[in-house]
Amino acid sequence: MSQNDLTEFTIFVLRVALGVMYLAHGVVLKFYIFGLAGTADFFETIGFPGWIAYAVFTAELIGGSMLVLGIQARWVALALLPILFGAVWVHAGNGWVFSYPNGGWEYPVYLILLSFAQFTLGDGRFALSRSRALPNMVS
Repeated sequence: MSQNDLTEFTIFVLRVALGVMYLAHGVVLKFYIFGLAGTADFFETIGFPGWIAYAVFTAELIGGSMLVLGIQARWVALALLPILFGAVWVHAGNGWVFSYPNGGWEYPVYLILLSFAQFTLGDGRFALSRSRALPNMVS
């Protein structure tokens, strides 16, 4: 297996792992565990309008699915970053480690870095629909 094959496989693994994480947080956590109404209530307790919970759920469901399938993954990873920045803001006062009560900020920051890496690496060879490549910025 060549280095290029390993790189393409690694991009695939990163993309699928990110997609599964978004699906887990969107579908499993917000829909099945807390329920959408409960999630909306939580959003209101932290100062967001409740309707934003439904928008976040929808973005995580659609974006996570698109990442897993490899549909415009570069741009999906970029488009989902505001959700992660919101998660950092929500958890910033809880300390560093995500296992602290109410979760810390380190896991959302880690996911921001992984999403940025997905954006910069692109969709990879095993994507259903490849995004346009970034312009070559190396001279």
